[in-house]
Amino acid sequence: MEIGIIGLPKSGKTTLFNTLTRGKAEIGAYATELPNVGIAKVPDPRIDGLDGIFHAKKKVPAEVKYVDVAAHTKGELSGVFLTHLSQTDGLLHVVRAFADDNVPHIEGSIDADRDVKLLDLELTFSDLSIIENRLKKIDSLLKRAKANERDAFSKEQALLARIQTTLEGDVPIREQELTEDERKAISGYQFLSAKPLLIAFNVGEERLPQATSLEEEWRKKYRRPHVDVAVLCGKLEMELVQLDEADAREFRSTMGMAETALNRIIGLCYELLGYISFFTVGSDEVRAWTILRNTIAVQAAGKVHTDIERGFIRAEVIAYKDLMKCGSLAEGRKSALLHTEGKSYVVNDGDVITYLFNV
Repeated sequence: MEIGIIGLPKSGKTTLFNTLTRGKAEIGAYATELPNVGIAKVPDPRIDGLDGIFHAKKKVPAEVKYVDVAAHTKGELSGVFLTHLSQTDGLLHVVRAFADDNVPHIEGSIDADRDVKLLDLELTFSDLSIIENRLKKIDSLLKRAKANERDAFSKEQALLARIQTTLEGDVPIREQELTEDERKAISGYQFLSAKPLLIAFNVGEERLPQATSLEEEWRKKYRRPHVDVAVLCGKLEMELVQLDEADAREFRSTMGMAETALNRIIGLCYELLGYISFFTVGSDEVRAWTILRNTIAVQAAGKVHTDIERGFIRAEVIAYKDLMKCGSLAEGRKSALLHTEGKSYVVNDGDVITYLFNV
């Protein structure tokens, strides 16, 4: 899973990037075309639970890749910035909701609602620019297209024109009424307003006691299909990841902070993007794999290795909770909790799978 981090200058997005990745990227507006890139291990206690049974040589959790592009202002979501963001699976928009006289806001005042709208417009303008350029290209292609090519170009033209009109009415592509086939048809464009979006309001430490009520307020205002909201204090979170784990946990308890920003953001992103995890196990390795919900067994096998997908015979499956109860795959088989499935089996979150294949 790859998440692009966006936001206005001095919103705290690189602070959050460092929190999520335990990175040390330079904080502050920076003028570089190269993004900060970091990897976060997905916290999942089920990995430790499985290791308690298999005592594997290696534990491998799932990973999230975060791409923090340079802070941008109006008109800058183009060129190389667009290239970096277009390759991501979803977007994390960090919105400044903290006051600091030493860090003036580029707009002269703190207004989270205004900043959300500013970036929404930038995503829309970026997509409209892509559509306009493609429609011009289609017009040119239609003039010299062969008879058997014209139908495909005309369908693409009509679809893009419809999306364009709706975008101009301030409806992002992720919220437009498109069929599954239509969404597949435009997937190659990597439209930014089509990507799932998590809006993270970055508050000051003094507002943490109101974090829950603030989140409820902003969620009522902004939560829509494929859009969700989180409230956090990026500065404090970055300081906490530098502490010993026990000290950080004690401090969180004192502050009434139920979970880390890492856990919170990853959990919300999994939900937004529709991801789940399944596991492969053995004495050599216990590993978590990230797949989209409703992925079938043979496709999930391809995440492990393309040879397994190509030579798939069957999958032996047991739910994590069932495996924890019976204590071994052998006992799971005796108790009829381990079952054999074919290619079309839909993998569930927490499935522990052993693949049988032949190539």
